[in-house]
Amino acid sequence: MCRAGGPCLLLALKKPSKMSGLLSVLLHLLLLFKLVAPVTFRHHRYDDLVRTLYKVHNQCPHITRIYTIGRSVQGRLLYVLEFSDYPGTHELLEPEVKYVGNMHGDEVLGRELLLQLSEFLCEEFRNRNERIVQLIQGTRIHILPSMNPDGYEMAAAQGPNTYGYLIGRNNANGVDLNRNFPDLNTYFYYNEKYGGPNHHLPLPDNWKSQVEPETRAVIRWMQSINFVLSANLHGGAVVANYPYDKSLGHRLRSSHRAATTPTPDDKLFQKLAKVYSYAHGWMYQGWNCGDYFPDGITNGASWYSLSKGMQDFNYLHTNCFEITLELSCSKFPHQEELEREWLGNREALIQFLEQVHQGIKGMVLDDNNNNLTGAVISVAGINHDVTAGEHGDYFRLLLPGTYSVTATAPGFEPYTEVVTVGPAEPKLINFHLKRSSTQVSSRRRASHGGQGGRVKVQPHIPRKKDTATKQPHRGPA
Repeated sequence: MCRAGGPCLLLALKKPSKMSGLLSVLLHLLLLFKLVAPVTFRHHRYDDLVRTLYKVHNQCPHITRIYTIGRSVQGRLLYVLEFSDYPGTHELLEPEVKYVGNMHGDEVLGRELLLQLSEFLCEEFRNRNERIVQLIQGTRIHILPSMNPDGYEMAAAQGPNTYGYLIGRNNANGVDLNRNFPDLNTYFYYNEKYGGPNHHLPLPDNWKSQVEPETRAVIRWMQSINFVLSANLHGGAVVANYPYDKSLGHRLRSSHRAATTPTPDDKLFQKLAKVYSYAHGWMYQGWNCGDYFPDGITNGASWYSLSKGMQDFNYLHTNCFEITLELSCSKFPHQEELEREWLGNREALIQFLEQVHQGIKGMVLDDNNNNLTGAVISVAGINHDVTAGEHGDYFRLLLPGTYSVTATAPGFEPYTEVVTVGPAEPKLINFHLKRSSTQVSSRRRASHGGQGGRVKVQPHIPRKKDTATKQPHRGPA
């Protein structure tokens, strides 16, 4: 991992004999940091934000799509800008990743960075930047610049010159959206001790009445798309924060006792956080805003415990691995600071997106080559499973190593395979599950006297991506 600003290049120069490595690093940096069209660094009110999103879409109509996931309390649409070579489509074995900004209305840097990132991706794709072209062709990227547009408008009315905390942190109903998701941690901690599901924990029956409109919209969004990786952009500190946010000892509403509370994927989350921190201009240094975080990262609960947060909810209810990025000491930076902040975060934002391409992925099919939606993928020694998506493809982020991976589905015999994962591209592991003997017997008894049979369907297991011949599968709009 290399810090923004040039340490990769300096490291390469110390080894002049490895000319190919030097050329590779130089090309990598030139591809990302070549001059782009002039960008205006300023704060964007709601109407400006919408215009900027549509401007990017109009400039790159073939790789972008604008859609909405709901409305805020005051009726503002929650806009998402998608980047993909097939916008609006889930392509088999192509992972989905998201960025969410401005969850707290007065923490505005994330909102501006995501608008800058949108312009950057569009411009660099048009310039045929090889790295960006490859990223967009191999990844479906969703950008929600503002989850709390009502709170932002309240904060922006005061502006960055106000001392102390701005109003607008909460939504228009006065609710902190990062304390508003259903609390699934308590259920998981219980299941971990006494036995029970370790993933896709169900929501309470009355969950819709317990959350705000913005939260409800984001939960439905998470449920409609099989996200693999995510980051939630905040302000007020400079650190990459990973789950869990809620400590095991967090019992009472008034209790915020800090205690490191790792997930079963703790080492992976630490790696994801370090990727962002060390690619950032100064986060990795640790000393920022009067706080010290070694390597610029922290377990959320070891910093302070919070309940009903979004990153824990992602991990416990969906297949998505999310971290929280605190990106500025000032919650509402002055306009003249925005360019420096963009330059400090640009490489980190790109590198984090690239982290979705690691571990294993593949298809789960039955003995007639039909997709097994919802099949469970388990990794021995890691008490957190993932499931196959609507089209039968699954994604499991893993660090390099050797793993025993098992695919299971109701009515089918489980199948286990030993997999060695490398540090580069994800390894393709397809599972073909056979019906259990009891299922086969019952199906044979039911078929006596019947007509016809099942039509055998040839499996659609994509090979290496071919942009001229690939067949996209329509996903949720």
